[in-house]
This record gives sequence, C-alpha cells and structure tokens, in this order.
Amino acid sequence: MKSNLHKNIPETLPDELVEILAEKPGVRIERIVSDGHASPAGFWYDQEQDEWVLLVAGSAVLEFENETVALNPGDHLLIPAHRRHRVAATSSTEKTIWLAVFY
Repeated sequence: MKSNLHKNIPETLPDELVEILAEKPGVRIERIVSDGHASPAGFWYDQEQDEWVLLVAGSAVLEFENETVALNPGDHLLIPAHRRHRVAATSSTEKTIWLAVFY
C-alpha cells in the first residue's frame, strides 16, 4: 500500500507521533514526527537495538555523552545499541520528520 512520510500529520502534536511502518522479527521501521519536542531533562535513551535514523524534514539536535550532533534534512546516522543519547531539540517552526530503523 502506498503511503507518504509527509502526509497525515496532525496540525497539533502534544506528544511526538510515532508510527510503526513495518515490522518483522528483529527489525522495526518507524516514522516519528516532532514539533518542538525534546527528551525530558535528565532522560537518556539506552536502547537494546541499533538504530539508523534519517532526518527527512525539519531539524534536530541529538546529544550523546560527549558529543552534540545537529541534523538537517537528508542527514542520517547509526546509533549503536546502548550508546546513550537524547533529543536536545527539534524545530519549533516546522514539523520534524524522522525515519528510524531499529535492528
């Protein structure tokens, strides 16, 4: 079934929108839409799986324990399992669309 990462996004997002686009044992693909969202103060992701993330639209800043990475459309990176990270910021002027693959 055809779909579009830029479509069917609510105007107001009190929380990040997370949609599973495809899933099989050992792999999950998500569309995440942020609207000025960030991780809560002091919160760090520490995931069991590797995560490859592509920033499709908007902008974001990811924090790692000794590094900060700014992302713009088209930027992608691999976050190895258990590499602690957090979302420091996402654009407050446009929706930020992520494509995340967990494996």
